[in-house]
Amino acid sequence: MRQHFLSVFLLVLVACSKEAERVYTVGELIADKALLADLIGKCRHNPGELGNTPNCQNAAAADFRARLERM
Repeated sequence: MRQHFLSVFLLVLVACSKEAERVYTVGELIADKALLADLIGKCRHNPGELGNTPNCQNAAAADFRARLERM
């Protein structure tokens, strides 16, 4: 009985855990303009929840670097 309970508990725990989001580097975002635009849009649409995530910070840095290169 105890083993059955533990198995069910672990199954529920795995099912409820969030899948880790892939973190893109600044270089990857500069190389893929569509991905950069998509991330910038998502980050600007929900800054309270996404603003401090690594992807949003890297997207902002990549956007800044891309604008700097165009000057």
